[in-house]
Amino acid sequence: MIQCDIGLIGLAVMGENLALNMESKGLSVAVYNRTASKTDAFLATRGAGKRIAGFKDIASFAAALSTPRKAFIMVKAGQAVDETIEALLGALEKGDVIIDGGNSNYRDTIRRTAYVESKGLHFIGTGVSGGEEGALKGPSLMPGGTAVAWPLVKGVLQKIAARVPGEGPCCEWVGENGAGHFVKMVHNGIEYGDMQLICEAYQIMKDLLALSHREMGDVFGAWNKGKLDSYLIEITRNIMGVADADGAPLVEKILDAAGQKGTGAWTGIAALDAGVPLTLIGEAVFARCLSAAKEERVRASKHFTAPQKTPPADKKAFIADLEDALYAAKLISYAQGFLLMREAAAGHAWKLNYGGIALMWRGGCIIRSAFLGKIKDAFVKNPRLENLLLDPYFAQALEDGQGALRRVVAAAALNGIPVPALASALSYFDGCRSERLPANLLQAQRDYFGAHTYERTDKPRGEFFHSDWTS
Repeated sequence: MIQCDIGLIGLAVMGENLALNMESKGLSVAVYNRTASKTDAFLATRGAGKRIAGFKDIASFAAALSTPRKAFIMVKAGQAVDETIEALLGALEKGDVIIDGGNSNYRDTIRRTAYVESKGLHFIGTGVSGGEEGALKGPSLMPGGTAVAWPLVKGVLQKIAARVPGEGPCCEWVGENGAGHFVKMVHNGIEYGDMQLICEAYQIMKDLLALSHREMGDVFGAWNKGKLDSYLIEITRNIMGVADADGAPLVEKILDAAGQKGTGAWTGIAALDAGVPLTLIGEAVFARCLSAAKEERVRASKHFTAPQKTPPADKKAFIADLEDALYAAKLISYAQGFLLMREAAAGHAWKLNYGGIALMWRGGCIIRSAFLGKIKDAFVKNPRLENLLLDPYFAQALEDGQGALRRVVAAAALNGIPVPALASALSYFDGCRSERLPANLLQAQRDYFGAHTYERTDKPRGEFFHSDWTS
């Protein structure tokens, strides 16, 4: 009987690429797809001649796995995952491991972990980031779930993960039940923020500085050699150099209506539930929503006049400001994301290793960048760091970059260019550094109309008062 090291269910592009990745790392792989013709096609093409065996039913698929069996699910998040789990529970045995590598909601992973454990099996929900290329060559993996299952799958997952020279695999245990998928959700939220910030810089260069696409590509290329060195900056540089059949920049032929799969929104919802001001990522999500309202925007553009554009006199200096502003905003976005993870860890009793998470994101994933090494260093120096903005490196970087951020946001506002992510970064920073905010008036208003009470500056915290505001 065939004995495979691991099984994979779901042969869309990500599943196929992960199967090929596993096989290339010396593993024998069993594959199953609900539509059998998909399995046949894969084995006849990309999987031909490899240590990959295809199966037409779950029972024979499970029987082909060496014990303890490890079944990696790559199907659409939601009901399909639950249905696949049910099918596997009927074919696997106690002590076997089910791994969900899809973009599942962490709350579903918490539920599924408890359910599968109640049946005597183990469950791992792992974030997989890196897109199609990462799945094939080495993704960032963020596993969480049944803790005792980690030693059973560690060798396999770390073998197929991306690696950063001198730092090891971009895969380490995150925490129990839904921790892995929560961290992946925050990763995706940060990804939304990074992409929106880059898009705002692009619009400023195009509409205010009137740079050509070649010039913008050169700017992004230069930035990618400095502190903004990252995968997203790199691909943006590449995009600027791609022309359509008529020679015009291809990017300008693309409809300006962004899509989204929901993970950014989940991050915002989790932040609202936890009371964490995840303002930049929230604005990035809403910017996509606004972009999708294309017809309404076209109609509105005919009713309102835009300010006359006044480009800065020194474009070179302004581009330097734009780089510094982008970096400062990026710092704030990541600080907010790590605050959300810290709050979630407290609420779910997860023992998250924040430096380890930064390391997992250093390679393979969409937000991979040199900058993440600074986050790792910050948490290595102070594992109990409450806020990344209070780390000496980040504090100094923000102190140095706040002037540029103010100038860029001001210029955008005066010239009618929307920069929701950059502006929210500045507002958050100013809020964080303000010893006193106008929430005292807000509390007075709440007490006035709803008798919600308030605390006083001249009394101990925890002592509440109510006033008769109308007598």
